[in-house]
Amino acid sequence: MSPSGSNHPRRWQPNGRILIFAGFFLPLLLALGIWQLQRAGEKAELMEGWQDASAAVQWADSNADQLVTGQPVALSGRYDEKRWLLDNRTRDGRPGYEVLNLFVISGGERIVVNRGWIPAPRLRNQLPDVTVPAGEQRVMGRVADYPDPPLLGAAAGAPAGSWPRRVQALPRHAAAEQAGVLLPPVIIRLADSDQPGAYRVDWVPALMGPRTHYGYALQWFSLAVALVILTVVASYRRTGANNDKYNG
Repeated sequence: MSPSGSNHPRRWQPNGRILIFAGFFLPLLLALGIWQLQRAGEKAELMEGWQDASAAVQWADSNADQLVTGQPVALSGRYDEKRWLLDNRTRDGRPGYEVLNLFVISGGERIVVNRGWIPAPRLRNQLPDVTVPAGEQRVMGRVADYPDPPLLGAAAGAPAGSWPRRVQALPRHAAAEQAGVLLPPVIIRLADSDQPGAYRVDWVPALMGPRTHYGYALQWFSLAVALVILTVVASYRRTGANNDKYNG
């Protein structure tokens, strides 16, 4: 028997199937890592914008179709009597509503403003007393999406009649139909509880932090490095190693 397989030198003898496998998955892993780095940069920019209220844009100078979620916006105008109570919103275990109010911007355009959370009365058939601030107001807020119903659910129609109206969701088309006006594709959430007409405002950005994306990127790049190492190791073989079983 031969002394040891270690006597056979290693030489580059690539396996075609291994190279095809590595050639397919290596670019994919690198692309996923780069994509996560890009996502981390986007989230870092969004978080910075969320924390910097001084970056607020004037609604009159903006294009509603180009505003991004969480972007700070300044509005001047007055609250309308049309308002909705978004049901099943709890704080600290207590049931309540989010107050959605039509807001008439100076110049005549209308938009829905989320004024924050208000506790519900003890009796279900009672609605909270939601007052409407009078006169011209200047408010700061952030861009948000309409509170659409769940994917498999349906928006409960609000009964016609007096305001406010209790709703389970408020898609854009429903809000526009009930208010009798065209509405922009976004709503505005008041920035804090000190804004005119605000109730309890404690929004937090529902964003995956940049660090999480950096962690995912590290995982994808680590897998790419491991794939390269394994491919190189598998492509170096000991010459004559296959003949050892015939020796001795």
